[in-house]
Amino acid sequence: MRLLPVVAVTMAFPVAAFAADPHSYAQPDVVRVSHLDLDLKVDFGKKELAGNATLKLDWKDAKAKDLVLDTRDLKIASVDAVDASGKATTLKFALSPRDKELGSKLTIQAPAHPASVRITYTTVPEASGLQWLTPEQTADKKQPFMFSQSESIHARSWVPLQDSPAIRFTYDAHVSAPKDVRVVMSAINDAKHPLNGDFTFDQPHPIPSYLLAIAAGDIAVKETGPRSAVYAEPSVVGKAAHEFEDTEKLIATTEQLYGPYAWGRYDILVLPPSFPFGGMENPNMTFATPTVLVGDKSLVSLVSHELAHSWSGNLVTSAAWRDIWLNEGFTTYVQGRITEAVYGKSLADEEALLSARELQKTIGDMPANTQKLTPDARGVGADDSLSSVAYDKGSWFLRTLEQRFGRETFDAYLKGYFAHFAFQSIDTDTMFAYLKANLLDKNPGKMSEAEARAWIWQPGIPKDAPLPTSARFDSIDQQRTAFLANKLDAAKLDAKGWNTQEWMYFLDRMPDVPPLDKMKALDAAWHLTGTPNAEIGMRWYAHAIAAGDKDVWTAAAEHMTRIGRLYLTTPVYKAFARTPEGLAFAKKTYATAKAGYHPMTQQAVEGILAGKSKKK
Repeated sequence: MRLLPVVAVTMAFPVAAFAADPHSYAQPDVVRVSHLDLDLKVDFGKKELAGNATLKLDWKDAKAKDLVLDTRDLKIASVDAVDASGKATTLKFALSPRDKELGSKLTIQAPAHPASVRITYTTVPEASGLQWLTPEQTADKKQPFMFSQSESIHARSWVPLQDSPAIRFTYDAHVSAPKDVRVVMSAINDAKHPLNGDFTFDQPHPIPSYLLAIAAGDIAVKETGPRSAVYAEPSVVGKAAHEFEDTEKLIATTEQLYGPYAWGRYDILVLPPSFPFGGMENPNMTFATPTVLVGDKSLVSLVSHELAHSWSGNLVTSAAWRDIWLNEGFTTYVQGRITEAVYGKSLADEEALLSARELQKTIGDMPANTQKLTPDARGVGADDSLSSVAYDKGSWFLRTLEQRFGRETFDAYLKGYFAHFAFQSIDTDTMFAYLKANLLDKNPGKMSEAEARAWIWQPGIPKDAPLPTSARFDSIDQQRTAFLANKLDAAKLDAKGWNTQEWMYFLDRMPDVPPLDKMKALDAAWHLTGTPNAEIGMRWYAHAIAAGDKDVWTAAAEHMTRIGRLYLTTPVYKAFARTPEGLAFAKKTYATAKAGYHPMTQQAVEGILAGKSKKK
């Protein structure tokens, strides 16, 4: 594996100790986990992982008596100190009462400061970071399937550990599973590994806990390049390999921009439809939703995004969830640069405009504190940090820096930033000190420190924030206006050649409650009901339901049942929940769909149906 070179900078930026993570019980100032050794068995019948986790420890406080770890719903059988020869000594431990979000603090009495501790445990079927699917819930309906989703603080539901992004560790694993089942993890995976039920993994680079990942099931493999492959169920893998055939080109493009790819291989696992996110940037093995497989590569920017995380997020990581824009904002910016280089500036500009316009529409409804890139400390869950502000305001700030300082200067700065903080977790203050010394101060007159601080620590979007232009979007704006004003028939819209992003833009800027006759006319002309494109479908059903078109309800229910991705499912539930009759229909649909949803999706939908959905 190639590592990023360390570049010279004008001043040192040591990564210091950070404030206590409010989402973790861990005490990294006392002791830090430096390596994890997993030995687990996958049991589909019991819906559990069983085995042990051995943690290598770096003690910081000579007076410390306890090791404190994060767990959630784990059944701890025993804890042992393990010396260099492998000799085990039983340690006393206690599990605190369960907190709804944080789980249970595991306190291990270890006054002798052992070099390693081994925890023997099993997970529960309802573990928040695992989903167990029956064969009927998979694409091929032949074998059960299991996958993890550790972000943000769900790793603790399947491994006892220090579950904070500030703490990085290497890991290796031995996993046993039924024969004919393939196991993959967020480490180097062997595409030619025999399906013999015995798998080993090694992740030599230090990663935070939220990037710990595992999946097991009927998984086939197709190579897409010398260091990339697609993993998916047999009926899906061919389609996925075609959709992602540009993966090697994407890797090479990003390397040209920001330095060598540090992780060796970049593989993609396409999960069953219940996966709650578009993608998860697990090192070496991105987990991806099948909703991007639309046949025309129009949604392949998801791969650009998850690949970009190999630099921003996986390589340089936010030290706390309130700093998550350091992961997502930087990644969304890099995603745009990859998309522009490989698929053209027009598509990159359209995607930037889509997100910026949506943020402009919604940010004013958010509490002032949540409009900040780095909000003041507040009592919210870690999952709630992943808002559009982190992604879209963050990337908008970086596009502004690029415009002010020039692409050549900003590229050199960003390449140096990734190299300097490689394999470290940092907070916004650390990032800003580096920004000031290596960009603002070196290029006076381009942007003041006060302007940069306002982007990060003030609510809203600065009035002079630059936006790209799109002639095609301008034309769509004109056509939408004419259509709504009865000056252009639906069939006369110049939509035959619209790509996914252009349909998204057309629908996103329709009235929140559009006229019913307009929605009927659109459907008659363009047959949007029943579209296999989930991005278009989500927008179409939400608007048609709001307009009162009951003819779309059956197809909307099929969309909600087929897709477990939060972003593509919850808006349709929200549209139904606005009327008593719609709410009753949504509850009935959910009763059918629930078994196929991830626990995160279940929680979100149940909040909507109970009238407790959150604005973000």
